[in-house]
Amino acid sequence: MDLRKLKTLIDLVSESNVSELEITEPEGKVRIVKGSGTPVVMQAPVAVVSPATAVPAALVAAEPVASAAPAVPSAEAPAVTAGHAVKSPMVGTFYRSASPGAKPFVELGSQVKEGQTICIIEAMKILNEIEADKSGTVTQILCENGQAVEYGQPLLVIE
Repeated sequence: MDLRKLKTLIDLVSESNVSELEITEPEGKVRIVKGSGTPVVMQAPVAVVSPATAVPAALVAAEPVASAAPAVPSAEAPAVTAGHAVKSPMVGTFYRSASPGAKPFVELGSQVKEGQTICIIEAMKILNEIEADKSGTVTQILCENGQAVEYGQPLLVIE
């Protein structure tokens, strides 16, 4: 198994929810285990493997690999002050308007009524309209247009 293929496999494990991956090929067997943020690669030697394709496990494990859970800068997740935070009901991409050139559903200072569409979250190519669950005035918009959001993440604040 060549070094590029191993690096690709390590990246895939790092970026996914998979904690362990084991692949058996004629050249050998590779097992990648994600533990404390950095995957560990263990390769079982096989007598038939040519020196050009064998990669020592210590060499691969010593390479820096991006953490599977990237740190979120505090600028992207501002603190919610007083008021009612409307939270994301799903993981997806936050959009303030129905299309790129359209007027946003709400602005700072907008009066909203319960049930009024305030934003869209795209998940799995489906646009989901998010409605206000309380009437009031929009005092904070906590997400940028096109930003990825998590389940339960505050989107905006209504007072």
